[in-house]
Amino acid sequence: MADIQVIADSACDLAPETVEERGVRIVPLSIRFGTEEFVDREELSSKEFWDRVIAGPIVPETAAPAPGAFQRAFLDAADEGRSGVLCITLSSRLSATYQAACAAAQLVTDRIAVRVVDSLTVTMGEGLLVLSAADQADQGRSLDEITTSIENLMTRTRVYGVLESLDFARRGGRIGGAAHLVGSLLSIKPVLEVRGGVVEVESKQRTRQRSLEYLADKALKAGPLERLAVADGAAKDIGEVLDMLSAAHPTYETMTTDLGPVIGSHAGPGAIGVCFQLAL
Repeated sequence: MADIQVIADSACDLAPETVEERGVRIVPLSIRFGTEEFVDREELSSKEFWDRVIAGPIVPETAAPAPGAFQRAFLDAADEGRSGVLCITLSSRLSATYQAACAAAQLVTDRIAVRVVDSLTVTMGEGLLVLSAADQADQGRSLDEITTSIENLMTRTRVYGVLESLDFARRGGRIGGAAHLVGSLLSIKPVLEVRGGVVEVESKQRTRQRSLEYLADKALKAGPLERLAVADGAAKDIGEVLDMLSAAHPTYETMTTDLGPVIGSHAGPGAIGVCFQLAL
C-alpha cells in the first residue's frame, strides 16, 4: 500500500478497473435527470447514462460532491495509516468540486495532510494527471514531491474535443469565453480546447470528418507524447479517430475510455475527447 493516497472526482473518467488496479479513490459527482438524481458510476454507469441521453428529451445536470464526501475519503485514508492525501479535481472554473475538496481538507488537518490540486482541465486530462500521481505514490515519493510534479505536469497536459452538437454545452453554460459565438457556430463542427480551465473554440471546421482529422492532428503534430487517451461519448465514428491516432507512439500505451456522465452531460452524445501529455 502506497503511503500517499491519491483521490480524484468522477469527472476524471478513469475506467473502474483502472481505478481499482491503481488504488485510486474516487469521490463521485451527482447526475440529475429531471427529478431523478444518481451518484455517478455508483448508481449510474456510463452506458446507462448514454442510453438515457440518447433515448430521452431531458438534458441532464450535474452537481458537485458535498464537502462531507471528500472529508470521509480523507479520513478513510488516515484510518488506513496513510501519511497524506493528494486530491486532484476537475477545473474550478467549471465546477464547485475543487472548493468542496478544499473545505473538506480544512476539516481534517488534525488527522492527515491533504493537498488539493485544481487540475484546470476535465475528463482524461484530469485522469492522466491522476495516473501520474498514482505512479509516483507507488514509487514512494513524498506528498510535496508529487504535488509539485503534478502542478508542473499540468502545463504539459492538453485536452481537445469535438461535439456532435453545441446544444448541450450551450444549455449548460460550459462554453466559457466562446459563449458569444454559439449562434454562428451552430452550422459548423468546431474543435474545442480546455484552456485556462474553461472550454474555448480552438478551430472551426465545416464538416464532422474535417473536425475529427483536425482533432487527431493536434496529438499527432504535438511532438513526443508521454501519455495519450481518447474519451468516447457514444460516438459512432470513434473508430476513425482511433485509427488516425494509431500513428502516435506515446511512452505509455494509448488509453480509450468512456466519456462519463459528468462531462457527457455538457458535451452530449457523439462527443470525442483527445487528451495527451507532452513528453519532456
